[in-house]
Order: sequence, then structure tokens, then C-alpha cells
Amino acid sequence: MSEAHTWEQQRRKFLSMVSIGLGGIGAALIGIPVAGFLIAPLLENVARRWRTVGAVQSFEKGRTVEVRFEDASSVPWAGVTAQTGAWLRCRQNGQFEAFAINCTHLGCPVRWLQDAELFMCPCHGGVYYADGTVAAGPPPRPLIKYPVRVQDGQVQVLAGPTPIT
Repeated sequence: MSEAHTWEQQRRKFLSMVSIGLGGIGAALIGIPVAGFLIAPLLENVARRWRTVGAVQSFEKGRTVEVRFEDASSVPWAGVTAQTGAWLRCRQNGQFEAFAINCTHLGCPVRWLQDAELFMCPCHGGVYYADGTVAAGPPPRPLIKYPVRVQDGQVQVLAGPTPIT
């Protein structure tokens, strides 16, 4: 083999190694932040706070009403988008239960129909019984329930991120 041919092979090998190294560095410079962006939400603590929605005596037994409160995961500059809600029911025994206003199909807002005692989703025809279980339509799961407590005569709902499926 000639000396020029050997030098050419070494040059090509060197340039290949430099190209592979620079490509690896470039991939790391782009890949590490992207991986961090995708993984970070999985490692964050979910904000959950008790939100007062009204005095116990302001809720009629056997009625389901919509209550509004501030989403626990909102940022200070969220404005009106920080407001969310739930369907709150005071049962005949005085116990409270709260359901998310979002359909478990695609997150559309559900409505409570008092006369029919059903939750209805107008977007795709989802229907839920009064206990939140699926009655008809495409919803894959029952309505999400919020924990509810009574403290100092006030009804509170444990708010967290808006449940979207």
C-alpha cells in the first residue's frame, strides 16, 4: 500500500470520528432538554387544595348544583381561566358528594338534568346516572369524584388539576 493511500484512510477515519462525535454532542444538546421537558411533569407534585364552595345550610338536601372554585394548579396570572367547577349534591342524609364537570370521554362540560336525574354531555351524547356511573354513550369511565368535607360549617372540595382524560 502506498503512503498516500494509508494517509487518506487515516484522514477519513479521523473525519468520520469527528463527525460522529459532533453528531453525538448535537444530539445530546437537543435530546437532553427535550427529555427533561417530557419527564419533568411526571416528577412534579400535583397541587391539591381544599376550596370552600359555600355554607352547609345553603345547599338543599337532594339537589345537585354547580359550584365554582379556583383550580389548585393554576398560576397567579391565569385570570378567569383559573376558575373551574363541580357538581355538588347534598344527599338526604346530609352527606355531600361532588363530581367533575368534565366528561370522561373528551373533557366536554356535562350538565345536570334535575328532572331526569342524569348528567348529560352535549358534545357526543354521553349520559351518566346520578351516582356518576356511565348510562350511555362513549364515556369510558364514570365521572370523576372530588373528595368533599365540611369544616366550620363550610363545604369544601379538594381541588386539583382539572381532570381531563
